[in-house]
Amino acid sequence: MASTSTPLTLPVLPLDDEVVLPGMVVPLDLSDTEVRAAVEAAQAAARSSGESKPKVLLVPRVDGSYAGTGVLGTVEQVGRLSDGDPGALIRGRGRVKIGAGTTGPGAALWVEGAQIDESAPDPLPGSVAELVKEYKALATSWLKNRGAWQVVDRVQQIDDVSQLADNSGYSPFLTTTQKIELLETADPVARLKLATDQLREHLAEQDVAESIAKDVQEGVDKQQREFLLRRQLEAVRKELRELNGGITDAADESDDYRARVEAADLPEKVREAALKEVEKLERSSDQNPEGSWIRTWLDTVLELPWNERTDDTAEHDIQGARAILDAEHAGLQDVKERITEYLAVRKRRADRGLGVVGGRRGGAVLALVGPPGVGKTSLGESVAHAMGRKFVRVALGGVRDEAEIRGHRRTYVGALPGRVVRAIKEAGSMNPVVLLDEIDKVGSDFRGDPAAALLEVLDPAQNHTFRDHYLEVELDLSDVVFLATANVLEAIPEALLDRMELVRLDGYTEDEKVVIARDHLLPRQLERAGLEPGEVTLDDSALRKLAGEYTREAGVRNLERSVARLLRKVASQHELGEQELPFTIGAEQLRGLIGRPHHVPESAQDPSERRTAVPGVATGLAVTGAGGDVLFVEASLADPETGAAGLTLTGQLGDVMKESAQIALSFLRSHGAELELPVADLKDRGAHIHFPAGAVPKDGPSAGITMTTALASLLSGRQVRTDVAMTGEVSLTGRVLPIGGLKQKLLAAHRAGITTVVIPKRNEADLDDVPAEILDKLEVHPVTDVRQVLEIALSPAEVAVAAAA
Repeated sequence: MASTSTPLTLPVLPLDDEVVLPGMVVPLDLSDTEVRAAVEAAQAAARSSGESKPKVLLVPRVDGSYAGTGVLGTVEQVGRLSDGDPGALIRGRGRVKIGAGTTGPGAALWVEGAQIDESAPDPLPGSVAELVKEYKALATSWLKNRGAWQVVDRVQQIDDVSQLADNSGYSPFLTTTQKIELLETADPVARLKLATDQLREHLAEQDVAESIAKDVQEGVDKQQREFLLRRQLEAVRKELRELNGGITDAADESDDYRARVEAADLPEKVREAALKEVEKLERSSDQNPEGSWIRTWLDTVLELPWNERTDDTAEHDIQGARAILDAEHAGLQDVKERITEYLAVRKRRADRGLGVVGGRRGGAVLALVGPPGVGKTSLGESVAHAMGRKFVRVALGGVRDEAEIRGHRRTYVGALPGRVVRAIKEAGSMNPVVLLDEIDKVGSDFRGDPAAALLEVLDPAQNHTFRDHYLEVELDLSDVVFLATANVLEAIPEALLDRMELVRLDGYTEDEKVVIARDHLLPRQLERAGLEPGEVTLDDSALRKLAGEYTREAGVRNLERSVARLLRKVASQHELGEQELPFTIGAEQLRGLIGRPHHVPESAQDPSERRTAVPGVATGLAVTGAGGDVLFVEASLADPETGAAGLTLTGQLGDVMKESAQIALSFLRSHGAELELPVADLKDRGAHIHFPAGAVPKDGPSAGITMTTALASLLSGRQVRTDVAMTGEVSLTGRVLPIGGLKQKLLAAHRAGITTVVIPKRNEADLDDVPAEILDKLEVHPVTDVRQVLEIALSPAEVAVAAAA
């Protein structure tokens, strides 16, 4: 137990940010005024008292504050330090508790103090002996790491607890605060425990620091070694190239992917992913199959145009873009207006700095739905031309694998990115016009549903972060203009259709077909037939007859084939010497060149040969996947003796159309007397309704009034007018209800030579979509009741009802 004794009066030698413990010998610079004053005062006091060695009080001073405990020190020697300055060698003797200040000789500060007894118990308890052993072991370990073998022997020879604890004052890793704490701890055992804890903490920190330094050094060595090996590899490749005459074998040279990735203009997240793959590639051996997968993936990422965008020329010239559309396609006003609107809005957004809002750009998703041959696919290329963008066509017909859209996982053999990513790669820019052709022909099976994978691609709210399974990095598709084409609207999944803006292409009028054939089809086919533009000419009358009687269709595909066939015939006759050029083809030459027409209108046939020449046949209008078409309905009554009562339907009809026939029959049975029809025949004799072209499936409610008219014609004996066609759903009360596809049906009626059309009154507003030149040639009758239909469609009775029945 430490105690205070032996009162002393000593000059103070302050130590700034330094601590001297008992047993330590330190040199002090006498150039310092306070140090010199204390030493001189101690020397004067020693001379007056006859002591051999002057005594001073070594007191730590931190930020101008003195510690409460000092160390009694004796001046062992005064002389010159190694640098030549005057100095003194002072040895610490013991701890002194500092008391009040007092006076003394010299300019030094004198204080009174009491020396502290630091004796330890003898013999040492077992716990203290273990502590001594632990401290010596820790100190020895630290000293050995520093190579101080001589000091190790000195520490091992110290047996006094107090001296062993104070010996830690030489430790350079202790802070001034830690040394003051050791100085002010009077109990030797507590002081040794404190010194042991401090030494243990330092060794732990040293182990961590050495581990970190070792890792850093290993990393630096690896980088230096890798750099050296790469330089050597480059030198070897250079020598090989020189030996081969400058020809490099691809098998002997692999690309430096790291340099390519760092030099490429990639988005930050893509760059990070690519560098990770490069690190995997560098760690893998040549025999590892994963290396080829990584190289293929890196090649794909580096070939994608992440920051490449074409400048939209249409943003500066909207009128010029519209002129390009008009020059390359006749008609199709709806889609042209929609593209023009998109370009105008995009220009205004760019002028106001709104090119990117919320990470999304101003792309567009349009669905072009219409019959074959109306120019949906070629329209996509014209849109790209008008906008000044790259054009890519993606054929979706028959695609059944979901991975075709979103890509395969890289772990599969032969994995590839999806068709969307490949389209962007092929275009070489991030804002092309991508045509998704035949989107209604996409199928689904056990491999997945490609239409479901297209939901994210075609959603403007999601496609700015599209993630392909192969790439596994985000791809921004928000600036792409997607044009999807389809023939049948009902075949497109509802969720997918909801993400696209629908634009209908309902087919061309006869006048539009003549313009298209003259301005577009004929020049193209002249070049393919090897003819000069002026060598063969087709009159408008010949083109009109080709469109009306040889190729009755919504589009112009068969019309182009007919034109090509004509030109081939003329070219063949010219090579055989049978025809001189130039040659003009008129309507009268068509039969001699390509044979008779295949679609003669009913109105052009002999009245006795027309389908409606007998009662019980009516002309209806329908919409198919190939556009609008004319549909004939035939009705007959069975012999009362051989046929059973009821209704027989033939012609491969759907459930809705069968129900429409039942409704037509029920209406005539309940209102036959009012219409002056012999309804008794319907009770005793079976009715048979047939739709010709029985191999073609038919369904829908719009033939309701057509079947009613056919049955009424049969019962009344009155023929249906040849020039009349009709469409509309019928109710049990005789009301005529609205239908769809009116524009396509009127176009079909015009192509078939019909002049009078009966439509539901509630479809009258749809006439605004029908071209004016078609309406001028058709007499359209909007009706609300079947009675009005019969008044318009049935011709006056010429024979008795009984005879007709």
